[in-house]
Amino acid sequence: MTACPCGGGELAACCGPILDGTTVAPTAEALMRSRYSAYTLGNIDHVVATHDPASRDRVDREAAAQWSQQSQWLGLDVLSTEAGGADDTTGKVEFVARFSIGGRITAHHEQSTFARHDGRWFYVDGETLKAKPVAREAKVGRNEPCPCGSGKKYKKCHGAAS
Repeated sequence: MTACPCGGGELAACCGPILDGTTVAPTAEALMRSRYSAYTLGNIDHVVATHDPASRDRVDREAAAQWSQQSQWLGLDVLSTEAGGADDTTGKVEFVARFSIGGRITAHHEQSTFARHDGRWFYVDGETLKAKPVAREAKVGRNEPCPCGSGKKYKKCHGAAS
């Protein structure tokens, strides 16, 4: 049993059939998860093929392949969905994809827009979202993880200016 990179269970029962073309993504979220899995598996053909036909020619295949290969993929969190169901023609999915590149852990937070044409979902575009400010209720210790989510100790991150 191989785990699906998107975190949705077994690859063969999750993104696998979408990636190998035996089925189409039934929802915008399923397509977004398959695109994340494609990046982790180096399947850039899937990334390009699922990009909206109206702007597919603007996809930088080489940059996508480089990002895919140079990153160590750490996980995916789907934060919210708006429409994008089996009976919808558009949808939005907000997610955070975590990865490490060059030894630095990074998170890509995006709200993606999807459209369905002739029964198939396509990625249209995405808006990169900035992390929301963290409201601290109690003082953070110098050796505790920084609440900004950087993965650094507080004293080496936001506590450095204190």
